[in-house]
Amino acid sequence: MKSTASGLLTRLARDRSGNTLAMIAAGIFPLLAMVGGGVDMGRSYLAQSRLQQACDSAVLAARKKLGSTVVVDGQVPGDVVTVGNRFFSMNFTDGSYGTTDRSFEMTLEEDFAITGTAHVSVPTTIMTLFGFDDVNIDVECGAKLNFSNTDIMFVLDTTGSMAQKATPTDPDTKIQSLRNVVKNFHAQIEGSKTPGTRVRYGFVPYSTNVNVGYLLKSDWVVNQWNYHGRVSKSTGKQYPVDQYQTTYTYISGSWTSIPSYETTGACPAYAVTWTSLASGTNADGSTYGTTEVNGDDPWCNISSDGSSKTVSGNRFNKYTYSWVTKKTGTVMYDEYKWQYKPVTINLAFLKGATGGDVLKPGSIDVPMYGYPSPSPANLTAWFKGCMEERGTYEIDDYDNVDLTKALDLDIDLVPTKGNPKTQWRPMLHEISFEPEIWWNGTGTFKASGALSSNDYLMAGWAGLSACPSPARKLGEMDKSAVAAYVDSLVAEGSTYHDIGMIWGGRLLSPTGIFSGENADSGGKTTSRHLIFLTDGETAPLDLSYGTYGIEPLDSRRWDPSNPKLGLTLTDVVERRFGIACNEVKKRNITVWVIGFGVSLNPVMTECAGPGHYFEAADSAELSDVFNRIAAQLGDLRISK
Repeated sequence: MKSTASGLLTRLARDRSGNTLAMIAAGIFPLLAMVGGGVDMGRSYLAQSRLQQACDSAVLAARKKLGSTVVVDGQVPGDVVTVGNRFFSMNFTDGSYGTTDRSFEMTLEEDFAITGTAHVSVPTTIMTLFGFDDVNIDVECGAKLNFSNTDIMFVLDTTGSMAQKATPTDPDTKIQSLRNVVKNFHAQIEGSKTPGTRVRYGFVPYSTNVNVGYLLKSDWVVNQWNYHGRVSKSTGKQYPVDQYQTTYTYISGSWTSIPSYETTGACPAYAVTWTSLASGTNADGSTYGTTEVNGDDPWCNISSDGSSKTVSGNRFNKYTYSWVTKKTGTVMYDEYKWQYKPVTINLAFLKGATGGDVLKPGSIDVPMYGYPSPSPANLTAWFKGCMEERGTYEIDDYDNVDLTKALDLDIDLVPTKGNPKTQWRPMLHEISFEPEIWWNGTGTFKASGALSSNDYLMAGWAGLSACPSPARKLGEMDKSAVAAYVDSLVAEGSTYHDIGMIWGGRLLSPTGIFSGENADSGGKTTSRHLIFLTDGETAPLDLSYGTYGIEPLDSRRWDPSNPKLGLTLTDVVERRFGIACNEVKKRNITVWVIGFGVSLNPVMTECAGPGHYFEAADSAELSDVFNRIAAQLGDLRISK
């Protein structure tokens, strides 16, 4: 029995099968805590991820709604918070994933970023057995509008219609509204950019032409060019001309000099009124009278680089004088007649000391004056900065434009010294005679004809050769510089959209004539934008002297007697605008087109593309358009 009992005890001591239950019982709680914690924490992590996404989407939507005008006026739109809360709720509804105590708050920071904090509690399931009833989740988020290196070229319609109001109830003219929105746009961009970011601005005002001459190197301009002038020729005959002498006597009032000052704006207008107080004829045939003069007679001297003007002149204040005119005899003059023809002008007077120097202001005297009868008297022709385009051709297939011939549409082509086809030609506005067109616009164009005593229309003096304010290359500009520039813009001329787009592209392109200045900086990619604003439909005038000369006489891109494809001059301008726009976009430039008080035609909308063209009926809508563009130029991103 003893041995038997001993063996049983030994077997029992060696048998461990009964320990399993105890071991399971001892390990069940840690295992339950591990599994339950994994389940509850997994649900918490999912809730946290979606809560972060909801927070991010909310501040992004709110910052987008805030826009960039807050930088200027400090006004926060009332629905910014509403928009943010709506996006938060859409992305994380109350009770999502069984959560409770949902809350969300947003804060507008000093740098105009919007930050947010969100909170929820995630009730636990298994972990309640261990005293953990819920898991608190808190996330932070932030959104900020940043600007990378950015180049912005404004191509602005400054034609005569811009002097009008968009609507009768608008407080300002269109050009004044334009000045205001550009200043505000600049303030928004400058106020939103981060330190170390380069934002540059350039301007191309356009109408019948663009004023870019003072930006061009001398080597990029022809040495001589043919202008539509006239030459006086003697007939071998003489005619009598009565001679008179006038004596003036001061009576009262003042005649003083205008204090000299400098301006970057337009030259002040002539504002003198002459009032006849008395007049008559004496018994000896002499005439007499008394005249009062009031107002300013200003004139401008343009700086060598064309950037500023010195204004001086005379000021009359009830200046009163009497005069007597007597015939002193008769003189025989040689009789002349005009030969209207192209005249070659040497342009050395406009060029700098070296080929790399930019053009300078200047004038030249040419013997083309004579009124009322022809005579070889001098007429002064002025260079104001506007240019005739380089070589081109009349396009007959707009789907296959030959840029080796249409050099005007090759916006990156750098002129070759000594090759006139590739070079630009300065406009001399006073050498722009149009035979045989009368001053009322009637008549028929004739390039060259017989000798004539007629004084045919001259575009420069007829107001048909507008030259806008000087264009400005890309550069960083402060508030005062932008204000001074846009305030100098003057509304005049006809609407030629194509030349605005061409030169806007040339001044903005990173691979063209200003590639050395327009390249990316500091190893950072530059975002490039061209903002094209117009208030009118294409409206060229065949009487104008502009970018392509006098069109019916020069026929460089359009021959009115036998036009390619039967196109009108308006058709040609619009189709070339489309080609120029496509060339601009090939340089990775974003084009924005704005119609101010006008509906955009398909050429304009196709140029910009969806989401990049706008129509503004009045000044308030124009301001809204520029605000929207400013916000889209920035890079809206999560900041935390």
